[in-house]
Amino acid sequence: MNGGLLAFWAFSPILLAAILLAGLRWPARQAMPAVYLLTVAIALMVWDMSLNRVLASTLQGLVITVGVLWIIFGAIFLLNTLKHSGAISCIRSGFALISPDRRIQAIIIAWLFGCFIEGASGFGTTAAIAAPLLVAIGFPAMAAVLMGMLVQSTPVSFGAVGTPILIGINGGLDTETLASQLQAHGSSWDAFLQLITSEVAVLHCLTGTVIPVIMALMLTRFFGQEKSWKAGFSILPFALFSGLAFTLPYLATGLLLGPEFPSLLGGLIGLAIVTTAARYRFLVPGKSWDFAPPDQWPASWLATTEMKMDALTTRPMGPVLAWLPYVLVGLLLVLTRVFPEIGTALKSIVIVFPGILGESGIKADFMPLYLPGGILVLVALLTIVLHRVSLRELGTALNESSRVLLGAGFVLLFTVPMVRILINSGVNGAGLASMPISMAQFVAGNVGAIYPLLAPAIGAMGAFIAGSNTVSNMMLSEFQYGMAQSLHVSGALVVAAQAVGAAAGNMIAIHNVVAASATVGLLGQEGSILRKTLWPTLYYVLGCGVLTMLALHVLGVSDPLVSP
Repeated sequence: MNGGLLAFWAFSPILLAAILLAGLRWPARQAMPAVYLLTVAIALMVWDMSLNRVLASTLQGLVITVGVLWIIFGAIFLLNTLKHSGAISCIRSGFALISPDRRIQAIIIAWLFGCFIEGASGFGTTAAIAAPLLVAIGFPAMAAVLMGMLVQSTPVSFGAVGTPILIGINGGLDTETLASQLQAHGSSWDAFLQLITSEVAVLHCLTGTVIPVIMALMLTRFFGQEKSWKAGFSILPFALFSGLAFTLPYLATGLLLGPEFPSLLGGLIGLAIVTTAARYRFLVPGKSWDFAPPDQWPASWLATTEMKMDALTTRPMGPVLAWLPYVLVGLLLVLTRVFPEIGTALKSIVIVFPGILGESGIKADFMPLYLPGGILVLVALLTIVLHRVSLRELGTALNESSRVLLGAGFVLLFTVPMVRILINSGVNGAGLASMPISMAQFVAGNVGAIYPLLAPAIGAMGAFIAGSNTVSNMMLSEFQYGMAQSLHVSGALVVAAQAVGAAAGNMIAIHNVVAASATVGLLGQEGSILRKTLWPTLYYVLGCGVLTMLALHVLGVSDPLVSP
């Protein structure tokens, strides 16, 4: 079978998902079972995967789904606990005091607080925390999910204390061979990885600084009373200032300290700077912007599961006590990721599924304490004591949180197993590369010297499939490096472009959209979200691709292993 036809078959599950979700506007609960069945058929009939491997991949996906649902449950449970304690009412009032402008609230919560949470935790936690918090202060559910998805871009490459770089690229490249080659050229693997890290930080800084501008524009254009771009542009100075408040510390940290802390410190420093600026109305427009009254919102903006954010209690609550649970979330996420002994202790509680159905390379585990869901649940339980939540209020919070999981759980039961079949398809009876690699090889073989322009798009495709920057890097880094070597250009820079594109691809990853939507009870509108996040994703991968080409062919950026 020729490469073009193989690429078409490999791409067809993604194409079907796009047609059903974005084109025909099917809800994900109807579209994803069909996409899963098509993936199974192609794996069995075209790739000649064994039925046992397909079933093992499906079971692996189901275990991973449990972990995703655990994070969703933790985020919702914490939110509902705060709602019933009265903390959400206090937080809502506090943001009104900082600024009543919804554009500024979105930038502070989704962009800056979200970047900090991404740096600490990653793995979709940002949208799961930011989206319900935005709903809590009065955002339509769809607007909240969109803002949460847009932040799944710039901070993601250094999310979870650098996991996409430290695990994704380390696990995706042949480090032993590269280390010996680098040593022969007077360098080392550590120096090479730091070079990749620095180039990722530069590409993200140049491309991602305008994300707060895009957030403001999309908020006013799609959710404003006048559906106007103008209201978004009127906050341009403040939005750019907010972008730089994150990306400049992020860049400096990436260049000087490595991959663990750019998103973490960039988010923390940016949050302090921008919150202070908003309080003193620095660069804040004279006219505040708000949504129309809620009774005028279209039904498509609203949650299918109602999330009432008014507390049933009238107990007084100060801002420090109200925010303390979210501070504890950030602190615990940092401690468990930065100090190996704490992380190791939490990881020791693990349910392991090695060699599922006897298939080599297909394994899964569930670490209930180490996953962000465990930390979120722990903080929710601490909040019960700190905020004096009654047993009746606790029972109501648990009941509300459990109900929200049902819709998301059904969709993810098909989405994540479909992803694992694609990734595990490299072991097959037809002797073919895996489906993602087959698609990438076809693209690379037909574009030649301009391939670096498309390298970020290949990374984004991997993240769209896997819902993970880390997994995309593991799947595609070696392929991207090999393409760079064949073109005699910097492999470090092309791998960096892969990592940046994979971060941007999280904005359109189906199971990320489903997970974020579930935290606010918005199900059935996944296609509408994807149609909106597609445009900033295209901007990101195209912008990064152009910067990569300029760096290679105008600035002459190289690395120790570029062939003459």
